[in-house]
Amino acid sequence: MTQTRLPGVPVPGWAAPRRPDAPVLEGRHARLERLDAARHAADLFAAYDGHDALWDYMLGGPFPSAAAFHRWAAEAAATDDPYFYAIRDLQTGRYAGQASFMRIAPEAGSIEVGSITFSPALQQTRAATEAMYLMMQWAFETGYRRYEWKCNALNLPSRRAAQRLGFSYEGVFRQAAVIKGCNRDTAWFAAIDSEWPALKEAFGAWLSPANFDAAGRQRARLADLTEPVRVASDPALAGGG
Repeated sequence: MTQTRLPGVPVPGWAAPRRPDAPVLEGRHARLERLDAARHAADLFAAYDGHDALWDYMLGGPFPSAAAFHRWAAEAAATDDPYFYAIRDLQTGRYAGQASFMRIAPEAGSIEVGSITFSPALQQTRAATEAMYLMMQWAFETGYRRYEWKCNALNLPSRRAAQRLGFSYEGVFRQAAVIKGCNRDTAWFAAIDSEWPALKEAFGAWLSPANFDAAGRQRARLADLTEPVRVASDPALAGGG
């Protein structure tokens, strides 16, 4: 009797997840709202203004005026891929960053988090980490199998952030694009659904109030909590994570 040859490991019960459709993702420290230029652009521009280096590795920016940023935000808000969020730090009440779901491929169960722009006021805060956790949680708990992070290979802070958040290093695509007239090699990272339960536990432990002392200093580093989950570390970081 001839056995049917399979092209890979079966995925029983697989069904494509829905596309991003959550207008709000909210936690203890961060609230993500579907980008709306009328509501968010002025606050975001104020948070970014004077910090042009934020746009060094981005497709757009820096923006010379609030009006220019408003036009960009209106165009970005009108797209479904990328699906942009404005990030509000609930401690300060201010909109201080943005991020998006992009390269959305439900048929493959794959989705990317990208176009991440955190103002200096949002960087290295619990709100920033929780924002990334909330997006990852939505993706995996909606049924996506693969959650990607890609960045310019020269962008070591982004590579470090990916590893800290539990993404595993998958390599560098050489000469992947030309951005703002310059070559871009792209570093790839990803987390997959089988890793999500352990990553969720790591985020929960880091975000717990018990993980911070009275001065707000962390007791356990998120990079240490996610390290056992990562199947490959980025050699460019020399283990620093």
